[in-house]
Amino acid sequence: MEPRWLSWAKEIQALSQAGITYTKDAYDKERYERLREISKEIMGEYTNMPIDKLTGLFTNETGYQTPKVDIRAVIVEQERILLVKEKSDGKWALPGGWGDVGFSPGEVAAKETLEEAGLKVTPVRMLAVYDTKNHNHPSMPYHVYKLFIYCERKDGRLSGGLETSKAAFFKKDRLPELSPARNTYEQVAQLIADTANPRTPCRFD
Repeated sequence: MEPRWLSWAKEIQALSQAGITYTKDAYDKERYERLREISKEIMGEYTNMPIDKLTGLFTNETGYQTPKVDIRAVIVEQERILLVKEKSDGKWALPGGWGDVGFSPGEVAAKETLEEAGLKVTPVRMLAVYDTKNHNHPSMPYHVYKLFIYCERKDGRLSGGLETSKAAFFKKDRLPELSPARNTYEQVAQLIADTANPRTPCRFD
């Protein structure tokens, strides 16, 4: 579960951004900007993340702040799940990434699988919509929803991409070291099981 200090810091950040967006009063704007600074100071104190990096994270969006959406493709064949090795940390994850403007969730899942694993896939159904704060993910400055979409392979050959070095299928009892910010062992095992039963309802929260 997400630590309370992180929940408070992100809530302060969201409220301050909404205030900066909608206030018409210059003095109120100053107060909201100070709240955003306090949120950054809390993050910096507990994460050791440089303030200049936090400033970039907290000021690169405008308008009412909403959760970010991370979309992951789930491809299972013969009880083995497709994973890609991330160049950024050398660990493995389901193919995917942030939702792109102009693309539906299914389109993002298919696009990311082609770019990261070399496979063309067809999105079939939503398996789960998870809030990262309720799962065993490391602390992160954003509030993130994760969408896991079951996809079926059409064609293509396994390969790496610009952000991945390789792609391979793994059984649930022989998973490599996973990238915890992207997916957890518990999630991957559950997703493998859920693809076997098309009547399994979409999991959420």
